[in-house]
Amino acid sequence: MRAVIQRVSEASVEVEGRIVSRIGGGLLVLLGIEEADTTEDVIWLSGKVAKLRIFSDPEGKMNQSVTEAGGEIIVVSQFTLHASTKKGNRPSFLKSAAPTVSKPLYEQFCAALERETAKPVGRGIFGADMKVALINDGPVTILIDSRARE
Repeated sequence: MRAVIQRVSEASVEVEGRIVSRIGGGLLVLLGIEEADTTEDVIWLSGKVAKLRIFSDPEGKMNQSVTEAGGEIIVVSQFTLHASTKKGNRPSFLKSAAPTVSKPLYEQFCAALERETAKPVGRGIFGADMKVALINDGPVTILIDSRARE
């Protein structure tokens, strides 16, 4: 399971000309799920995202989590995060989980984040053609992979 986490001053997700999620300051999480991912990956990664200290404390140091900073979260499913470009120029998505695997794990991840933060989590619409808008704050962008656990 891979997550691209962006600290944002605002973000939104649009589907068919309609805004389906919008937040002010917080995190935009692009979530890629691969066939090998399990509930264990969901639990580990959601805990990591919720506790990631990338917001400034009163002294200006990146020392607060999204919850401590009073931020919001949007999670967008993005199968392209598991693209392989090893061979040729056309990406392969063979590692990306099929919707029957990835959709339940995506929903579990969002629910786990809601439990971790005690706040609702905005979502894109799974499998839809989405337009994601954001203002990256910092910019701060972090990549976390549950297989690497660095």
